[in-house]
Amino acid sequence: MSKTTTSRYDVAEHLRTPEEMAAYLEASLEEANGDAAFIAKALGDIARAKGMSQVARDAGLSRESLYKALSGDRVPGFDTILKIVSALGLKLHAEAAH
Repeated sequence: MSKTTTSRYDVAEHLRTPEEMAAYLEASLEEANGDAAFIAKALGDIARAKGMSQVARDAGLSRESLYKALSGDRVPGFDTILKIVSALGLKLHAEAAH
């Protein structure tokens, strides 16, 4: 009987287009339930898909700072989030809650 090997699922490998990245962030915002670290982790997934070094440069952060901010272990400041969202080529938007 042959062994089945599995690998860990990495969403970053499946975020190929800006539209897919935006949809993933939108879904994460809906699911976060107020958990800012959850959103930071989702932004980290998108940043890994785009390339952390490039996102760090575009956001004006060091690569190490970017990894720490988006690890999901801490909650980055809102100014950092805005820099990262801009560097990712995404926009945040608001709509009325019903």
